[in-house]
Amino acid sequence: MCGRVCSRLLAISILILAQDVLHGQSDSARSDVALPLHIFKPPISEPHFPGLRVLPPGTFGFPQLARAAGIIFSGTVTGITRRPPNGGQTVETVAITFRVESAIRGSTRGDSLTVSQWIGMWSSGQRYRIGERVLLFLYPPGKLGLTSCVGGAMGRFTVDSGGRVLLSAQHLSAFRRDSVLGGKSRASLSDFAWAVRRATEGESVP
Repeated sequence: MCGRVCSRLLAISILILAQDVLHGQSDSARSDVALPLHIFKPPISEPHFPGLRVLPPGTFGFPQLARAAGIIFSGTVTGITRRPPNGGQTVETVAITFRVESAIRGSTRGDSLTVSQWIGMWSSGQRYRIGERVLLFLYPPGKLGLTSCVGGAMGRFTVDSGGRVLLSAQHLSAFRRDSVLGGKSRASLSDFAWAVRRATEGESVP
């Protein structure tokens, strides 16, 4: 009798212990899943453009790009500096300096303009090289003074040696209905300046 009772008690103890172990493993598994999300979650509120996510496919166009940008200019990259966190800046950043060649918004032609972006943006592909010529549509800098291209690749254009702006297949698709840039694989900087004006002031601009 005692043997059967002891066996049952032992079996119950083993079941309870097993449940505790499994519960601990489950909690550990959940922690393991949550930990990377916590580690890799951007420590700052990166600039973003909600319209890129909520608009149905095919409805994003040049007006949305132009209106979301706080800084628009073309220029040549003259310097790149990696900046570690310090007393005034809690995240690692990259400072990119440009010689402004054409100023459309938030910049001055001929000036040396330095913009800062979170190191995560650089790691994810928003990189530059010395001597590169680009036309950029940048978000207004946030509280930490950081910015990035509007819509990622949508807010960045290559400028060729002749000063013409090259539009990618993605640009051509998104801007196909634009009255100024639609159907152009290459456009002048003045075309872009005009397109920005039309986008921000409305199609009624003469």
